[in-house]
Amino acid sequence: MKHNPRLNEKMARLPGFSDIHPLQPISTVQGALELMDTLSHWLTTLTGMPAVALSPKAGAHGELCGLMAIRAAHEASGEHEKRRKVLVPTSAHGTNPATAAFVGYTVVEVAQTDDGRVDVADLAAKLGDDVAAIMVTNPNTCGLFERDILEISRLTHEAGAYFYCDGANFNAIVGRVRPGDLGVDAMHINLHKTFSTPHGGGGPGAGPVVLSEALAPFAPAPWVVHDQNGYRLIEREEGEAAQAFGRLCAFQGQMGMYTRALSYMMSHGSDGLRQVAEDAVLNANYIKARLSDVMSAAFPDGPCMHEALFDDEWLKGTDITTLDFAKAMIDEGFHPMTMYFPLVVHGAMLIEPTETESKQELDRFIEAMRALAGAAKAGDVDRFKGAPFHAPMKRLDETRAARAPVLRWTAPQGSNIAAE
Repeated sequence: MKHNPRLNEKMARLPGFSDIHPLQPISTVQGALELMDTLSHWLTTLTGMPAVALSPKAGAHGELCGLMAIRAAHEASGEHEKRRKVLVPTSAHGTNPATAAFVGYTVVEVAQTDDGRVDVADLAAKLGDDVAAIMVTNPNTCGLFERDILEISRLTHEAGAYFYCDGANFNAIVGRVRPGDLGVDAMHINLHKTFSTPHGGGGPGAGPVVLSEALAPFAPAPWVVHDQNGYRLIEREEGEAAQAFGRLCAFQGQMGMYTRALSYMMSHGSDGLRQVAEDAVLNANYIKARLSDVMSAAFPDGPCMHEALFDDEWLKGTDITTLDFAKAMIDEGFHPMTMYFPLVVHGAMLIEPTETESKQELDRFIEAMRALAGAAKAGDVDRFKGAPFHAPMKRLDETRAARAPVLRWTAPQGSNIAAE
């Protein structure tokens, strides 16, 4: 994903953050609560949104939080029963339609234009008083900024629906654009990519959700408040919070992730976070420019944002697939890029360097890609079909692994482990 500075890890391991328990008396965790309050301030300031829910444990969990807040808002207005649809672009992350369906909505696809963006005419035709929300990723999964985002927001609100933004790609605009100024009502933030917390491996993770003024009353507990008596957590519905849908998880979220994210923010400052976006976009466009003469860019016109997207048009006639090419990258010392996604691009190769790769490393990657592209066009099929040759694990039967996964290891008969 991106570089995780050691400084963040050192801060997360400070005893006052790593050795506390969520059931400790509030008076003994004032520093941790102040950190959560400060992190909330940074997130709301960077997004231009008035409220944030910190407790979601991941991006998809944040989507669930946002849609449940939207559902609670429609229930409060008495419109939930008729607003049963959520509109989702065809290029959306797979978690978007899955989350909407999980919350109980019917998912309706919105087409995209030939240049990789939301088809506003199709969106307008499908908006109505039966739509609860739209879910749009911006910058989108094709690595492009939705230039009609203000019109999308206007049409959505005129229809009485809410605008959910998938914030997985916030690192491309952080410090440059505030989603709240674009009319967004709810957006989860993947702390792992934008704010450099560890990614994957089953957690722990964090996917805070920022909410507009219209949805702020429906934010789930708990949240931090600060008064003359210090910091405290609102643990249950009270006062205005009585409209909220309840709790999203047992406690307050992932303190380690909060600490890492705030460490990253404070070490960069506002100008540094702006540079994060600028460098992420610069790196992706550098890759696109250096590879477009040997590979086919899916959307060649104009710059991309944080990721460069190529299709497999340039591989036609070679008997080599995107998967073959990705496996050969392993032999060159590179983890393969995202493959076959987004689904709207045939044989997609989605390359996202983030802002933490140096020009030296980008050049090394580009030269390896150009060499592989030349070998593919020269008909060196053996270099690709058997790859990887130099990895500890050779090529697997991925179809069988997907259809018949082995999820449990069994010790051999007669071994000491089996006897125990």
